[in-house]
Amino acid sequence: MNVTLYRQDVVLERPVRASAQNHDRRSRLFLRLEHEDSIGYGEVAPQLEELNGDPSFDDVVAATRGTLARLSGVVAREGSLPSWSRVGRLGAATPDANAAAALVEMAVLDRELRLASRTVEELWTPRFDTPRQATVSLLDDDAEWRVDDAVVRVRVKIAPGPLSERALDRLAQLSVPVLIDYNCSAVTDDDVLRHVEQIHDVATISAVEQPYAVGNLADHARLAQRLDVPLSLDEGVRSLRDLKQIVSYHAATMICVKPARVGGLANARTMFARANELGLDAYLGGFFESPFARHVHQLLANSCVREPSDLGDVALDKGAVAEVANVSVSFGVEPSTAMLERAQRLAVSLESGS
Repeated sequence: MNVTLYRQDVVLERPVRASAQNHDRRSRLFLRLEHEDSIGYGEVAPQLEELNGDPSFDDVVAATRGTLARLSGVVAREGSLPSWSRVGRLGAATPDANAAAALVEMAVLDRELRLASRTVEELWTPRFDTPRQATVSLLDDDAEWRVDDAVVRVRVKIAPGPLSERALDRLAQLSVPVLIDYNCSAVTDDDVLRHVEQIHDVATISAVEQPYAVGNLADHARLAQRLDVPLSLDEGVRSLRDLKQIVSYHAATMICVKPARVGGLANARTMFARANELGLDAYLGGFFESPFARHVHQLLANSCVREPSDLGDVALDKGAVAEVANVSVSFGVEPSTAMLERAQRLAVSLESGS
């Protein structure tokens, strides 16, 4: 088994300011996995620094090296790569290990489908034409908003404090509902209720997303009772146990599932199915991935998700090369050679498959 890790640093054409972070650049992590002359690719896009329970880029790289070493150990013992659906069980269910599992699992699945000359639609039957949502911010009056005609919902980054007239004017110009995203920054219910009242006057509110910290289900449950719009959890959704507790506390009626956060595509599919059983409206979120992972997520969403999701390509600053190339099997696209040639190669050792 041969593996190559690549780091691609990109600058976003349209930065998005959140309550505790400005999303203006990203470091994407790609994996090229080759075994017995067949290859597969995976990708995750971790944040540079740990925040709100999500791991840093360096932590994900370290966890990926460990996951690949364990995968190599499985190959040595069993004589072949395990099925893609087993990859999520190779490490601990920690935030960094979950992101690493998502990266490795995607590459193993890609190789598995290529080897069988199959497309992922044969594995994941399309059931929906999942619509797209875009992301903008009310925290930067100067940042340009571009919402194309294909977008049916807009996630709006927000934080406690008064809304400017400029912010309200921009919201009034949107023709689609908004999802108000606090990224764990709200301090009191009144912070949120004041914003909801103001925004109600100029826009349709689809939901309020993750006002309080990860794990704070009691405060979310209380706020949910006071809101006249749905409450959604994002950073607080990491496992099937989280879904059960959200329902037990009546803490939310909507959830955002991010494959890299929950341990990969297999886990995401299970969580979408369980959310449906529990009566939670689920949508798929992202971390500013390249068109490769976004395309994989679109295929996943088309099989599982009817809610608007983070599926549109992320526009990059000038000078970016074509990021994907078409293939006839598996996901239908792969990371382009030109992009990977410009990326930084990271050292990987497959020794010690403990």
